[in-house]
Amino acid sequence: MIKETALDKILYQVKKFIPKSVFDFFQPMYHRLLAWGGALRYGFPSHDMKLIGVTGTKGKSTTVYMVTKILEESGANVAAIGSLGFKIKDKEWPNTLKQTMPGRFRLQKFLSEAKNAGCDFVVLEVTSEGIKQYRHLGIKFDTAVFVNIHREHLENHGSFENYIKAKQKLFEATKRVHVLNADEARISDFDKFPAEKKITFGINQGNIRPSDVLATESESEFKVNGEKVHLHVGGVFNILNALGAWSVATAHDIEPVIIAKALSKIQSIPGRLEFIQKQPFSVVVDYAHTPDSLEIIYKTLKPMNGRLICVLGAAGGGRDKWKRPEFGAIADRLVDEIILTDEDPYEEDPRQIISEIKSGISNSQFSISKVQTILDRREAIGKAITMAQPGDAVVITGKGSEISMAVAGNRKIPWSDKEIAKSFLPR
Repeated sequence: MIKETALDKILYQVKKFIPKSVFDFFQPMYHRLLAWGGALRYGFPSHDMKLIGVTGTKGKSTTVYMVTKILEESGANVAAIGSLGFKIKDKEWPNTLKQTMPGRFRLQKFLSEAKNAGCDFVVLEVTSEGIKQYRHLGIKFDTAVFVNIHREHLENHGSFENYIKAKQKLFEATKRVHVLNADEARISDFDKFPAEKKITFGINQGNIRPSDVLATESESEFKVNGEKVHLHVGGVFNILNALGAWSVATAHDIEPVIIAKALSKIQSIPGRLEFIQKQPFSVVVDYAHTPDSLEIIYKTLKPMNGRLICVLGAAGGGRDKWKRPEFGAIADRLVDEIILTDEDPYEEDPRQIISEIKSGISNSQFSISKVQTILDRREAIGKAITMAQPGDAVVITGKGSEISMAVAGNRKIPWSDKEIAKSFLPR
């Protein structure tokens, strides 16, 4: 099982005493050495399986999940890595690292275990931070998937263009199959790299496109090449994720009837537009952590007649501070009742984070009257649920299926938005 070790905690303390300028200078060499060292230590296990890397800003986890289910339906043995957890065939365990793409030795160890278990495929989320730290080196990718690109991790990468360049390295390194979202405005940034096979997808354009589309907040239907899919997860954006997964499956010669069957079997995706309750009012947990995804979730869930009540924080203390006022502005525009709360503050003062979210909310009397600040996240979730009336929708964003919260002192406390929400609902 991949988990944080005592060595990780020691290294965290040691790094605090190394001058940042010194660490930054040696960092690329350090990361490259670890990457190749890990691959060598475990015998380059990726060379004996087909690795499918999914990158983008949002939808990576859902796409990985859907691809995994399709490959399994086809009879393949599959391993998967991402923020939803780790999987090797029938064995699954949560990701407790607060790190979507594990470090070099962990990643190579996982690939070695997948190889030894007889896996044919490994499907993994490939993050910009992972690429920046060369975690992809020593890994032979069969397929690279581009789902979308939006502003994210700007403070880490220095600019949006640098963020894109980090994502592009996956396509530079992958020579066989590229799967690309044709609806994305910046597809040309990823379509320019050579590959033996390219497949595009999209709602409006691409090789794989849907027809007869029907989408609600909780389910959707569509057809591809005459095969009907009934998705038990809502939102047009999840149809797009499904089309990405369909395209990957097509690249690996899986029959459309198998793809449609696998997608239709999916009942929910943990922490991704996950309905905890639908009646008499809905309660939804979602990972939305960018302004774009937050706006899509709010628009998808906003009731025709009832109120939309949100529990909102801003994850990643010390990172992506630019998001905070935008979160506030989006909630102000689309939400009827706003509860601001704590969310993975790390070493930063949670009150300061909330203050910066509030700075995006209008000073009008109407806006002020609909905002509450409840620092305790459990209490905030409880308040939102007790406020709800029949026909309302409660949406808890930011953490999704995560099972810990990162707080000061490099501590991770056990956490589950889903279980906490359920504890306030009638049994």
